[in-house]
Order: sequence, then C-alpha cells, then structure tokens
Amino acid sequence: MELRHLEYFVAVADERSFTRAAARLHVVQSGVSAAIKALERELGAALLERTSKRVALTDAGEALLPRARAALDAARAARDAVDEVRGGLRGTVRIGTLTSIALVDVPALLGAFHRAHPAVTLRLTVSTRGSGGLVDALTDGSLDLALVSVPGRAPGGVHLRQLLRHPLELVLPAGHRLAGRPEVTVADLADELFVDFPIGYGNRTVVDRAFAAAGIERQVSLEVIDLTTAAGFVAHGLGVAILPRFAVPEGLELVIRPLAGADLDWPLGVATSAVRAPSAAARALLGMIDDYLRPPAG
Repeated sequence: MELRHLEYFVAVADERSFTRAAARLHVVQSGVSAAIKALERELGAALLERTSKRVALTDAGEALLPRARAALDAARAARDAVDEVRGGLRGTVRIGTLTSIALVDVPALLGAFHRAHPAVTLRLTVSTRGSGGLVDALTDGSLDLALVSVPGRAPGGVHLRQLLRHPLELVLPAGHRLAGRPEVTVADLADELFVDFPIGYGNRTVVDRAFAAAGIERQVSLEVIDLTTAAGFVAHGLGVAILPRFAVPEGLELVIRPLAGADLDWPLGVATSAVRAPSAAARALLGMIDDYLRPPAG
C-alpha cells in the first residue's frame, strides 16, 4: 500500500470531488482516479461511491479514513524528524480561522512565518460554520490548528489554549427604549428581536448560555456570519445585538450599554488535536501566535 494512494484517498474524502482533490494535489484528475482504483483493488473493497453529482464514502471508506490519516501523520512525523536534523522545516500547515477575527493579525503572522520557513506550505481555511465547524475539522484531521472562540471546557479530542478574553456588550439602535439607561439586564431584553450568529459560533454560545442561566427566552430574527456586519443591521433597526466593542464600527448611530449580572466574556483561543501531535512546522507557527495578538482597547 503506497502512501501516495492514501494521500489521494484522503484528499478525495476531504474534498468530496476528484476534480478538487486533483487541484489540491497539483496532479491530473486521471492520476487521482487511477490511485483510488489501485487502492480499492488492493483492499478488495469499494471506498467511494461515485455519481455524476457527488462523491461519498462507503462504509469501508469511512473505516479507512482515520487510519489513512494516522498513516500520513506518522510519515509526516518521520519527515519532520529528518528535516529538523537537516536544519529546515518543510511540509504543509492547515490553518482554520473564523470569518472575521480582529484580535490576531493573521496576514502579518503568516507573512512572518513564511519568511522564516519558506519551504512550508500554508493553507488557510475560513469556516462559515464558526468555531463548531473548525473543531470538527480538527477532530477529523483536516486541520492542524485553528483560531476559535470556544467558551468553557474544550470539546473532546481538542486541546485549547485561550489567548484573549473580551466582554460582550449590548448594542442598540439610537432612540431605542433602553438607550437612555446606564445599564440593562437580561430580563429587560425578553421581548427584543436579536441580530446574532448561527449556532456553533462562540459568541452565540456565550449569549445563549447567559439567557438560559437567567431563564429568559429570546428571539433571533436575523443570523449573520461576519462579526463586522452585525452592528450595521442593528443601526438599521433590524434588532439588537450583543457584541464585543471592537466589532462595532465608528460612525454608526448606535448606543452601547453593559449587561448587568450576566457572564458575557467572549474568548479567543488556538486549538489543536488532542490525539494527533502537531508537526514541527505547526509547532513553530503555534510558537509565533502570541507575538501577533492585538488586544482590543477598552
């Protein structure tokens, strides 16, 4: 069984497409198809179901996938050990991040890493499913590390190091009935419509927990996936929001008030797999992250 065949299988499994897998691997599609067929012949089982519209894993493919990832990780670790002796880092680091993250200067971080380790390929993935999607990608082996907002205990199979915490505050349109109060409670918001984020996003989790602790139900009327756009919807009267202050642009007609008696700290951390050791290149990138944090003012 060739490692190349396993690499091609994992790429097709991740991409759910022979075309996208070939582009990711920088090979022709016929080469990917031939490698998969050779692997299926050797194992005596179909690994993928192919139709004109989709590619899906068979039961045998589902069973093979984690073991194929483990084999590729072991081969990568062997290469890392040799590369470290030779004095250079190589390989690929797969990084996940949120759709909008102002607290880490990601371009500067990756630029500095590339200058220090030009032989390492960096792949950046932005999750539209929020931190929940990034955690899933870490646990299934398709990411090496991710910047996430996960309040509380780390999910199973994930190691989490918190980097920063920032309070969430109530954002109201100018002229709102609560805008004149020096502070507002969760109970005051029982009848409000909210602009918020889909379930799976860290800030949504923090807010949902605070309202559940207070025994207050709330209605989310509009979901957005970019932290920087939520305040604009509030300014146009589509609801209220609970956001970190750095996500509220200047120049909008908004009022920001603290929420009294609620635990509303929004965390930002870096997560890695708890069952797979990070590569030497991933460890080097992890070691640089703290230098590129941008703690928000106030």
